[in-house]
Amino acid sequence: MCTQTYSPLILHETCEGIQRFDVRDQMLADRQLELVGPVDAESVASIVRCLLHLQKRDPKAPVTLFVNSPGGEVQSGLALYDVMRAVTCPVRTVCIGTAASMAALLFMSGSQRDMLPHSRIMVHDPLVNSIGGSALSVKALADDLMRARDITAAVIAEHTGMPLDQVFQLTAQDTYFDAHAAVEAGLADRVITAL
Repeated sequence: MCTQTYSPLILHETCEGIQRFDVRDQMLADRQLELVGPVDAESVASIVRCLLHLQKRDPKAPVTLFVNSPGGEVQSGLALYDVMRAVTCPVRTVCIGTAASMAALLFMSGSQRDMLPHSRIMVHDPLVNSIGGSALSVKALADDLMRARDITAAVIAEHTGMPLDQVFQLTAQDTYFDAHAAVEAGLADRVITAL
C-alpha cells in the first residue's frame, strides 16, 4: 500500500504574475519546521539544512519545530539534538500529536516546550531491532545500546530536572504522558490552545 502526503500549494500574486509554491516554503519563511514521521538520517538532514539556513538569515530569531513522530534512530536523533543546541537561534518545540522515543527527547530539548491539549509524550530506553551474529558482536551491540541508554537518560535528566535514577525508572518501559501530566513531570513547559 502506497500512501503519499499531499502538501497544498499557495498562490501568491507578484509582478511576474501568479506564483505557486508549497505551503512548506511559507512555513520555512515563517521560521516553522516539522518533524513528522520517523527520526532518520533523511528527516534529520532536512531539518538540519533548514536550521542552518534560518540561523544564517537571522541568528537570534526563534524557530518553531512542530513534532509528531514515533521516534527512530538514536544516532540521527542525537545529531539533530546537537545541531539544535549549536545554532544560535532558540528552537521552540510544539508537540502536535505524539512525541515518542527519540522524538520525545528532541521535543524536551526545545528552548520552550509547548503541547497541544490532546498531544502526548512516550519515553523508553533505546531499542535494538535484531540480535544475531557472534558472541563478540552481540556483546558490542549490547555495550553500544547501554551507552546510548546512558546518553539519552542524561539528556532527559538535563532538560527535565529529574534525577538520573528517576529517568531510568521511567524509561525502563514505555511510559506515556498526556499534555498536563507532561507539564507536571517537567517534560514540557505548558499546554497551549492557540498557535
